[in-house]
Amino acid sequence: MDTAKAAHRNLIGGEWCDAADVTQNVNPSDTREIVGLYARGGAADAQHAVEAARAAFPAWSGSSPQLRHDILARAAHELQSRREELGRLLSSEEGKTLPEGIGEVARAASVLSFMAGEALRIRGDRLPGLQPGSDTEVTREPLGVVGVISPWNFPIAIPAWKIAPALAYGNTVVFKPADLVPASAWALVDILHRAGLPDGVLNLVMGPGSQIGSVLCSHPEVDAISFTGSVPTGRRIAADCVAGPSMKRMQLEMGGKNPLVILDDADLDVAVECAVQGAFFSTGQRCTASSRFIVTEGIHDRFVQGVARRLETLRIGHALRADSHIGPVVDRKQLDVDLSYIDIGRKEGARLVWGGERLERDTPGFYLQPALFSEVDPSMRIAREEIFGPVASVTRARDFEEALHLANDTEFGLAAGICTTSLRHASQFKRQAQAGIVKVNQATSGLDYHLPFGGRKASSYGPREQGQYAVDFYTVIKTAYTSA
Repeated sequence: MDTAKAAHRNLIGGEWCDAADVTQNVNPSDTREIVGLYARGGAADAQHAVEAARAAFPAWSGSSPQLRHDILARAAHELQSRREELGRLLSSEEGKTLPEGIGEVARAASVLSFMAGEALRIRGDRLPGLQPGSDTEVTREPLGVVGVISPWNFPIAIPAWKIAPALAYGNTVVFKPADLVPASAWALVDILHRAGLPDGVLNLVMGPGSQIGSVLCSHPEVDAISFTGSVPTGRRIAADCVAGPSMKRMQLEMGGKNPLVILDDADLDVAVECAVQGAFFSTGQRCTASSRFIVTEGIHDRFVQGVARRLETLRIGHALRADSHIGPVVDRKQLDVDLSYIDIGRKEGARLVWGGERLERDTPGFYLQPALFSEVDPSMRIAREEIFGPVASVTRARDFEEALHLANDTEFGLAAGICTTSLRHASQFKRQAQAGIVKVNQATSGLDYHLPFGGRKASSYGPREQGQYAVDFYTVIKTAYTSA
C-alpha cells in the first residue's frame, strides 16, 4: 500500500496536502486495529499554513456575518446528522465509551450552532463624547490569525469550541490537533471546509507539537494562541508568545486537581454518584474530573464504602461494547503514568480501598480498574499532582471550614464541588471556593456549551472560552471619535 496516498492529509490554503511522514492512529480498545493513517507534518507545513491564513484574513474578516452564520450552521447540521458515525470514530481513537463519544459529537454540533448565532450578534456601543459635537463608537473587530492547539481527551468538542468562535468573529485559523486523535480533528475540518469556508480560512496541520506548535507560537503573523493541555506545555507556550516582537494574545486552559467536598448532611446516594461520575467516567481523563474527595468525619466511612460498592458495578471494557461503562486509558504512556501514581500512593501510606489493577480483556488494550485511595494526607503527591486518570483520593476533614481550606489548598483552580443539603454551606462554598466552576450536588465534570469555561491560578490564563464570553478573546475593541 502507498501510505502517503492512503493517509488523510493536511488542509493548507484550501488544498489537501501530503506530508513528509504518516502516523498510524491506534485504537486503545484493541491495539491490533488501526483507525486510519494520518499525515504527520512539520515546521514547513505550519509555516505554509500561517501564510495561507494571513492571506485569507482580509477578505474573511470583512465578510458578511450572514455568510459566517450560514457556514457554521451547515457544519453544525452535518455534525448532528452524523453524530453516531462520528461518535463511533471518536470512541475508537480516544477510548471513551460510545454514548460518551456520540454525546461529544452532539455537543460539538451545538457549539457550532450557538456560535453561528453569535456571528449575527457582534455588539458595540455608541456613546456621546464629552466634547460638544463629539460622538464615540466602541466596536469589536477580528483579532487576526489564531493558532489553535487542542488536547486528546475531547478530540472534537474542544476544537469546536475554539475554532467556531474564531471563525464566527472573522478570524482565520491554523489548527494543530493532538497527535493521538487526528481522526476527529480531520472530520471536523473536512465538514467545515465543505460547508463553504473560503480557501485558507481554516488550515489543519497534524504533526508533532515540538515543530508545529513552535512555529505557531513564534511566528510574527500569528496574532493569538488558544491552547488546552498540560501546565508545563502551557507555560512554555506563554514564554514563547511573549518572547517575540508581536506579544501574542494567549488563552491557556491547563491542569486541574479538583475537589469534591462531602459534608455530613449530604444525601449519601447523591454524593456517591457525583463522586463516581465526576472522578472515573471518561476514564478520569477530564480536566474537570474530581480527583480529591474531602469528606467530613460523620459520613466518611459510609461514603468510602458506598463508592467502593458503586465501583464494583462498573464494567471496564471495549469502548464500543454496549455493556461497557468505562473504556480504556488513551495509550500506554498515560497508562504507565496512572500505574506509577497508584504505586506512589501505596508507598506514601495511603490505603488502596478498591481497584488500581491492570486488566486483561478479550482484545488487547489499555484497561485499568479505577483506583480509590483513603486515608490520604493532603501533602501526598496523589493529593497534589494531576494524574489525569481514574485515580481518586479521600481525605478526612473535621468540619466545613477545614474542608473548604483543603479544597482551596492547591495550585489549581478549575472546578470544585460540594455535596450538602445545607443552603448556608452551599452558598458559602460557591462564594469562597477558589475555582472557575463550582457545582453543588453535581459532578464537577461537564459544563453547558453556552456558559463560560475556565479556571483560576495554574489552571487557566486569559479570557474564558465558550458562549458569548468567547468574544473577549477572539476580538479586539476599537474606540472611534467623530466630530460634527
